[in-house]
Amino acid sequence: MSLKHSYTLLAPIYDALIQRATSHWRQHSAALIDTDTDRHILINGIGSGLDIPFLPVGPAYIGTDLTPAMLSRAAARRDLSGCEIQLQLADSQSLPFADNSFDLVIMHLILAVVPDPLQALQEASRVLKPGGKIHLFDKFLKPGQLAPGRRFINLFSRHIATRTDVVFETLLNESPALRLIHDQPALARGWFRFLLLQKSAD
Repeated sequence: MSLKHSYTLLAPIYDALIQRATSHWRQHSAALIDTDTDRHILINGIGSGLDIPFLPVGPAYIGTDLTPAMLSRAAARRDLSGCEIQLQLADSQSLPFADNSFDLVIMHLILAVVPDPLQALQEASRVLKPGGKIHLFDKFLKPGQLAPGRRFINLFSRHIATRTDVVFETLLNESPALRLIHDQPALARGWFRFLLLQKSAD
């Protein structure tokens, strides 16, 4: 089953599954937006728009998702907000934007969902301006962590909704333009982490 098909089926129940558990971290991420410098913001994998109620007014936002059903739900949330948010169908692994387009990229629960998380992170880095930041909230295994249960679940879950075998440090090592500036344990005893990345200004 393709990711697009899976999330089309999940769209009607997606909010019920994750909204309550993730709201705090979405709000925390949005509170770190600097409206003086973060003028153009990409919400990469906006899903049903659960971040939208927390976004500050001022910046110009573009929210992308692979699934029209999710974007339809995000549009309903956008229409109730005071934010300028353009919604666009796009694949996080091949973003339709020029290099150095955004001051900030927000990636909540998307990097461990896509089939190729390294490609998705490198695409986010490509469209980010030098000195710009990435807000990343997702689930990651620790380097060297065996986690046989999570790896076994991944054999099935990666075809339906999400991956459970992604090691963030492996991705970062293959993304030389990015550096980790903040790493905070979040949900599930630190399986979920809130991370801040910054692109080299060089």
